[in-house]
Amino acid sequence: MAVNDVDFTVPREKVISLIGPNGAGKTTFFNMLTGVYKPTSGTVTFLGEDVTGKPPHAITERGMGRTFQNIRLFQNMTALENVMVGRHARMKAGIFNSVLRTPFVRREEKAARERARELLVFTGLGRKTEEVARNLPYGDQRRLEVARALATDPQLLLLDEPTAGMNPQESAEFTAFVSRLRDEQKLTVLMIEHDMRVVMGVSDRVSVLDYGEKIAEGSPREVQQDERVIEAYLGKAAVEDMKKRGLS
Repeated sequence: MAVNDVDFTVPREKVISLIGPNGAGKTTFFNMLTGVYKPTSGTVTFLGEDVTGKPPHAITERGMGRTFQNIRLFQNMTALENVMVGRHARMKAGIFNSVLRTPFVRREEKAARERARELLVFTGLGRKTEEVARNLPYGDQRRLEVARALATDPQLLLLDEPTAGMNPQESAEFTAFVSRLRDEQKLTVLMIEHDMRVVMGVSDRVSVLDYGEKIAEGSPREVQQDERVIEAYLGKAAVEDMKKRGLS
């Protein structure tokens, strides 16, 4: 069972990290929140509304944005065009207006382009608006994914292993960037992350999954010292060995 009886609350304007060993069910949990998978039982409530099983576009419209574990940019489009794709979730023009290129459509597209440029500046990509996504360095591609998610005007931003593949300097810069999202943009962030330096450096609270179940929750320090968490990562035999040697 990928996710089993996980009771989980995300408070406003906080950074919450979801951690756990490989195969613990973290990305599956994200996919249920964002409508990619439909839970077989239980409910997902967002801003007071039951959104269980709603399709991804409906979840996005309600204010939940996300990035993916494996980068899913439009590789042959520019950075600016990628962010504008995200902005289309908030555009109102229908097929009729779009075909006729009415003044309303042109105004919307101009506003979307301006907003996309603002987000690229905010994410540190202001000088790379016309670069094709596939030509960007790995860290910049990660930032571009975040910019595209921000273009949907989310109230909750889900980041799935955002620092995977980054070097230590890139990870440190991204940690500071997540802090800015919370402090300057007043965003709520739910993040899956393996790098414990990132988790401990930015999280307000940490929840831990193992074999699809939540085994711990608390402050970063509390979770770091939780014996069930240590056992989940190292294995029971390793924990017992540490105890015998006085290391735990």
